[in-house]
Amino acid sequence: MSSIKEELLQTIETAPESAIELTLIYLKTLLQNQPSLRPGSGRSILSHAGKWQGDDFEGCLQSVYDTRSEAQF
Repeated sequence: MSSIKEELLQTIETAPESAIELTLIYLKTLLQNQPSLRPGSGRSILSHAGKWQGDDFEGCLQSVYDTRSEAQF
């Protein structure tokens, strides 16, 4: 048995019934929606590559320069 599964089972042993119920509902939801959790391939956006149609590029770029701030890490 995996360590994650073992830890989950140990935690369930001491958890209140209400927390277990909510966890079960959440897990079932995750499992139902599992196919939609995979990342997209990017193919749909590639069809638009190289097709800039706007005439506001310079204005948008200037807006970025005007509103950017120094990154803080």
